[in-house]
Amino acid sequence: MIDAVVVGSGHNALVSACYLARTGWSVEVIERDTVPGGAVSTVERFPGHRVDRGSSAHIMVRHTGIVEELDLHAHGLRYLDCDPWAFAPAPAGTDRPGIVFRRSIDATCRSIEESCGPAEADAYRRFVDVWGPRSARVMQAFSRPPTAPALLSSFWGLDTGAGGSDLSRQFLASGDALLDEYFDDERLKAALAWFGAQSGPPMSEPGTAPMVGFAALMHTIPPGRAVGGSGALTAALASRLRADSGVLSLGEEVTVLRRDGTCWITRTSEGREIRSRTIIAGCHVLTTLSLLEEGGFDKQALDRWRRRIRVGPGIGMVVRLATDALPSYPSAPDTSVTSGLQLLVSDRAQLRLAHGAALAGELPPRPAVLGMSFSGLDPTIAPAGQHQVTLWSQWQPYRLSGGRRWSDLAGSEADRIVDEVEALAPGFSASVLDRHVQSPRDLEDEMGLIGGNVMHVEMSLDQMMMWRPLPELSGHRVPGAEHLYLTGASTHPGGGVSGASGRSAATLALHDARRAARTARLRRLWPRR
Repeated sequence: MIDAVVVGSGHNALVSACYLARTGWSVEVIERDTVPGGAVSTVERFPGHRVDRGSSAHIMVRHTGIVEELDLHAHGLRYLDCDPWAFAPAPAGTDRPGIVFRRSIDATCRSIEESCGPAEADAYRRFVDVWGPRSARVMQAFSRPPTAPALLSSFWGLDTGAGGSDLSRQFLASGDALLDEYFDDERLKAALAWFGAQSGPPMSEPGTAPMVGFAALMHTIPPGRAVGGSGALTAALASRLRADSGVLSLGEEVTVLRRDGTCWITRTSEGREIRSRTIIAGCHVLTTLSLLEEGGFDKQALDRWRRRIRVGPGIGMVVRLATDALPSYPSAPDTSVTSGLQLLVSDRAQLRLAHGAALAGELPPRPAVLGMSFSGLDPTIAPAGQHQVTLWSQWQPYRLSGGRRWSDLAGSEADRIVDEVEALAPGFSASVLDRHVQSPRDLEDEMGLIGGNVMHVEMSLDQMMMWRPLPELSGHRVPGAEHLYLTGASTHPGGGVSGASGRSAATLALHDARRAARTARLRRLWPRR
């Protein structure tokens, strides 16, 4: 019997495995895919191109301390700062300069002043002054288990200004309300709303103000690009795991999780039955519930949980491009703007229409597009003389109305997405050499992202913090499944590349194991009579 089986090799699952293995636990990670890392992985889509399958820029993990705690730099991980970290082009047909968001708050405010005026630049500085410290506290909360004491301690001592009641109201406000409070220029508001919306919910929803406020933290540590692609983080974690004698088994699917007395039995597609003291489930929470059902877990409880977990209508789709040039935006001051996120939306109405269409199973009237082209920053991911551009379109429905199928529409929708870049960077379409399209259905089929949701379950207020994915499942545990722990995007703090969920699950497993060992020692010393 080994100490722990980890189901899935997403970055949170691997983080859990690494924290357990470094304490001397015997750990095996089992992954159905032949590529480790889930959405944090990089493969050769085109000859000579290292293309991400899911995430591209890493933000939160750079704030958690996990990279340093696991010494991942010693295992080959190296980050390049995305600076500028974002660029919002001016609308086509205007002569105003685009907005460049740099790590330097002074440089960012100069760009905002040139594009939107001095009043907006002053407002942005106030926004960063207020929401920078608040976002740092949110990151503290994300790095801790979602218990009331942990969350309270994360925000304790934060300047409340008008009082705790007003502060809580501001955190529970919509992102749009926050933007309307600070700014007047719609282009600036749209850029920040589009950045905040990368978490999934529209900025009209309650509780999305902190998602907009998170932009203020980019002036402390900007998004990072892992050299060699997003999968470099996974490669470093796998290397760390093996260095501590952990095992990573690929191409083998877990089919059953069953409790047998004091241990767990993990059955795989290869016919293996592995006994372990602990299970760390790093796959989608709905997948975990299905594995427990196969093992005889209470079906009534599982059905009740399934009905209450909202995956949502789907978030978006991706177009991966090989090109012979980077996008050239006339409103950009120089080519450095392609090293970060390109926020290709200048009016929040475009975001609202796209979200409303997705709810109805319709394609957006105009795709809302986020561009990324990191080959200018990291030339190792593309052949000499070529580049790589990723276009993310949000929101795109998983289920299309009228019986339509993504297999019939993905190509034409990809064309529309490329056209959005062409409108702001004329000549871009002619630079495209090859492309790979990931519709919401493709995201599900390739990486197990149920419903095409890259965040697993919706990141709405009622499914965050101590409610993610449900109150009774929010502590990284499943009631009635002792020594089974949940991790991954389905759990606190949610989607995105942070690793915090993996560390929290491992911490709980280690704590429970130490407590059980103490209890056993006491029983040996003072047996019942």
